[in-house]
Amino acid sequence: MASMVSRPHPITGAAAAPRVAWICPACHAGHPITTVREHLYVCPGCDHHTRIGARERVAQLADQDSFREWDAELAGHDRLEFTDTRPYRDRLLEAQTLHQLPDALLSGAARIGGHAVGLAAFDFGFMGGSLSAAVGERLARAAERCAAAPMPFVCVTTSGGARMQEGVFSLLQMAKSVAALHTLAESHMPFISVLADPTMGGSIASFAALGDVIVAEPRATIGFTGARVIAQVTHEELPAGFQTSEFHHARGLIDMVVDRRQLRERVIGLLRVLATSPGAAGTVVSAA
Repeated sequence: MASMVSRPHPITGAAAAPRVAWICPACHAGHPITTVREHLYVCPGCDHHTRIGARERVAQLADQDSFREWDAELAGHDRLEFTDTRPYRDRLLEAQTLHQLPDALLSGAARIGGHAVGLAAFDFGFMGGSLSAAVGERLARAAERCAAAPMPFVCVTTSGGARMQEGVFSLLQMAKSVAALHTLAESHMPFISVLADPTMGGSIASFAALGDVIVAEPRATIGFTGARVIAQVTHEELPAGFQTSEFHHARGLIDMVVDRRQLRERVIGLLRVLATSPGAAGTVVSAA
């Protein structure tokens, strides 16, 4: 969240030019927006990792000007003509216009530290990063392209799980994405899964948990369903922070917790170790 801050000149009393300030949603401290951008939208004071969009995520990870989008025409579709408080088609159009994305996943070919990779990033702002038929198809095609290239696949997930407005079509994407990742595994290409806040529901119950290496950002919420629902169903007192990345890491469910400001270098390091196939360092696959 940003606000305009204007202070009078200490001598003349004239109003100074307004300065954009960013207010941390966790500690509520204000910082210049330029400083926050330099920190990749991590609070310089408390290290809170703010949610960012798919395009920002790609820009942070990929080598400059190396990203070439795949399946730009593959957009969400209201197959069920579903209406809750609003028609689903209106929700889709609004999200597409606001985020300038066809759906909640951006995918394409890129280089990270010189390594040719398939790169996918979810956008939580787009209907909670939920799994639609289009999202599942884009994800599956990305994994299959990486298997055919061959080259590693890196996916950053921030998702609430299935998209309820698409019913069973959404749930089927869990099986589809897992099958595509099996094809990638058969090609002996690595899958690096990065979990950002939040990674929930059908996403963590399928593709997001299948990485050869699973990396998570600090204090990301990771789990199948919400803590309140679990507590109501089990009638148990749940451990503090049981759905955080740190909790999962301590129990071996994820491999490492990495600050966003070190994430690109950590992924490059993993690619150096895992991307041993000649295809992994070859020419970036065409976006066509």
